[in-house]
Amino acid sequence: MLLGLGVEPKELSFLQVSLRGVLVFIVALFIIRAGHKRSLARKTPFDAALLVILASVLSRAINGSASFLPTLGGSLIIVLFHRLLGFAAYRWHTLGIIIKGEPDILVRDGQRDRAKMRRNHISDHDLEEDLRLEAHTEDLDEIHIARVERSGDISFIKKQNV
Repeated sequence: MLLGLGVEPKELSFLQVSLRGVLVFIVALFIIRAGHKRSLARKTPFDAALLVILASVLSRAINGSASFLPTLGGSLIIVLFHRLLGFAAYRWHTLGIIIKGEPDILVRDGQRDRAKMRRNHISDHDLEEDLRLEAHTEDLDEIHIARVERSGDISFIKKQNV
């Protein structure tokens, strides 16, 4: 009765919703730990899909629009499936490319690849901003390689001074 199990969503009290929220938060921490902390650290679409789905499913356990315990169990299965796919992507490179994508080279020896910038929706201004923030320079001629990584971040490798 404290959690309002079996009660219609509109009949849940503030206390019941609050207690459900606290319990779902604790269970979500456990479920995410059962998955892998990497799911929160990386910003790939593969990992973002997990977080969006997990948030949507768990919110239903809080607001009562879905059965409480089956919703928590289903959330655990989703996270374990994500982990299984991540393991499979580690083992099979082609699957990793399908699930996570692959990086694109945007700059090679100071020269922009406009086609790849356009494909990744990266404007000159976006590239210049990341150049300043990540490579700590405003001179593209100092860059050997710039890639848009699978996470969407842009990484820079500076030319070696010989």
